Amino acid sequence: MLLIAMLVSLLGPAPVPVADPNACITMNTEKLPLNKRVSPLDSISFKVEKSNVKLCYGRPSLKGRNMIGGEAVPYGKIWRTGSNEPTMIHTDGPLDIAGVKVPAGTYSIYTVPGEKEWEVIVNKSITQWGEEHNYTDAVKAQELGRGKVKPEAMKTPVEMFTITSEPGFLVLQWETTRVKIPVTAGS
Repeated sequence: MLLIAMLVSLLGPAPVPVADPNACITMNTEKLPLNKRVSPLDSISFKVEKSNVKLCYGRPSLKGRNMIGGEAVPYGKIWRTGSNEPTMIHTDGPLDIAGVKVPAGTYSIYTVPGEKEWEVIVNKSITQWGEEHNYTDAVKAQELGRGKVKPEAMKTPVEMFTITSEPGFLVLQWETTRVKIPVTAGS
């Protein structure tokens, strides 16, 4: 024990391991363990030019419910864009998401669905649980910005909320709605 104390005084404390910056952030796991969640956690990884990007989100299912534009995800109200934690995006390089300049780092993504237009919100705050009532004025004050995109109707319904990437876009699909969010390299 004395030897350890002497080494710490000479060398300083041992370095704290740095968490993987691209790991999915999960919260409230003591109350809601990952293996007990109704909506599973998922992620996608992709590149935007030289930037490595990882997006983590909860995947709710319809289960016979009307979600987008319904009581659970009403038009004109902020949505965590998934379930459980807010949707998180990690990037090691600058991006432009729906016109919002996003430096390298970790951010939450929220949306405000609408019949003819969706608002995409990029926020620096990543510590709140995703439920919409947790989007307080203090969280709102950390927004990087908001962009607008148009939804598209799909003929074939998608049961489980899904986010994919296509060159230049993040694509949200659920029910009969598809939303393409432009994602390009930033400066």
